[in-house]
Amino acid sequence: MARILILGAGISGHTVARYLGKWLGRAHPITVVSPNPKWNWIPSNIWVGVGEMTEKQVTFPLAPIYKKLGVDFRQARAISIHPEGGADRTSPYVTVEYTDPARVGQTETLEYDYLVNATGPKLNFGATPGLGPEGGHSLSVCTPSHALEANAHLQEMIAAMKAGATKTFVVGTGHGMCTCQGAAFEYIYNIDHSLREAGVRDKAKLVWISNEYELGDFGMGGVHIKRGGYVTNGKVFAESMMVERGIGWVTRAHVTKVEPGKIHYELLDGSFHEMDFDFAMLIPPFAGVPLQAFDKSGADITPQIFAPNGFMKVDADYAVKPYEDWGPEDWPKTYQTPGYKNIFAVGIAFAPPHLISKPMKSTNGTPINPTPPRTGMPSAAIGKAVAMSIRDMIQGAAGPTHTASLAEIGAACVASTGSDIFKGTAATMTVFPVVPDYDTYPEYGRDMDLTFGEVGLAGHWMKYILHHVFIYQAKLRPGWSLLPD
Repeated sequence: MARILILGAGISGHTVARYLGKWLGRAHPITVVSPNPKWNWIPSNIWVGVGEMTEKQVTFPLAPIYKKLGVDFRQARAISIHPEGGADRTSPYVTVEYTDPARVGQTETLEYDYLVNATGPKLNFGATPGLGPEGGHSLSVCTPSHALEANAHLQEMIAAMKAGATKTFVVGTGHGMCTCQGAAFEYIYNIDHSLREAGVRDKAKLVWISNEYELGDFGMGGVHIKRGGYVTNGKVFAESMMVERGIGWVTRAHVTKVEPGKIHYELLDGSFHEMDFDFAMLIPPFAGVPLQAFDKSGADITPQIFAPNGFMKVDADYAVKPYEDWGPEDWPKTYQTPGYKNIFAVGIAFAPPHLISKPMKSTNGTPINPTPPRTGMPSAAIGKAVAMSIRDMIQGAAGPTHTASLAEIGAACVASTGSDIFKGTAATMTVFPVVPDYDTYPEYGRDMDLTFGEVGLAGHWMKYILHHVFIYQAKLRPGWSLLPD
């Protein structure tokens, strides 16, 4: 009997749990620990943020799903990992603190034979003074509650514009080291669509602000795509969408501070600027959740297991070297933690070995460059590969049997630009591989037969269908395992 402990129930953690539950049945106990009682299909938070969906449509309770699967669910957050056990026990264990209202604040130790860190990101609003909806002066769509608050403010803006006021909307990244530009990119187009539907687009100024060197970078070092039978780059693709909708943009920007109605930012050239706003939705930078690690004697080994940003080290090359010397082989394949063959990190929880976009600093020494994306489709692919490896190791394999390097897998993104079933559109983009490989694909670093982008109504229908498909799958409805991840 092997005990499997999964920390986190987002896209990657839930993927590990559902596949191991299916493959191992009840012969091997599986426990999932998550501070949140509900699963959230995060890509659709965008629609909650413009009032097109409710919180109930993008979430569901986890406990009943795991009960059906035979998985033990604990509403708690992990505090510390003890991979060698302790002075009074030989089994490795994790200390958790309950967030369940019935046991809030209580701690417990959970032993394991295999541990999967799928804790996801800490939304690091504190990295920029005044950033975020919780004590700050900007909004967010990172969680359902944040998205509901953003929509409430949006509706206030629309009401004021209908009464004759003009308003400035600023959407983008709230720090020079942000990732997840895609969520903000999609949100600004949904705001544009909502304002047009309300008949007040002429009273609104929309501005995109980003840490990307050029539009369309998305933390992937830019991308060339096939569109309409010809090859174009992500910059032209993204700029054309902005121009068509009358959206202005500021790139190469690090937001230094957010005050009520005013954004302060630094550009790559070292200059400092201010921008007034009435409505600002700025994505925060990500950090690892605050987890500590201790050896058998109780000594702190956190720096050995976690990178300084809090993400867990895995089978990647973390050596410091020039950008020109980085390669696809540096990226992790099995997501196994060095030194502990029974620990894996999946999704956002693993530490990337380096940036994909070129590292840049302003003339003042401020880093301004996107960090690597690893959400959505890649998270699910990584989770499934790790689940297969753990299954095989339990059945006798000497080590991980499956891989999912970002240099060997692709990603698909469907970004809606309005949710009306007849008038809405979406930008559909696929990239393969996520990390460019110029040895295999010398011209563009990616397979151009699998890297393309289009904008149209069909893309919106696809996103709407995928919303229901992935929630159906996550709820373990009949035939769920036959659906693509």
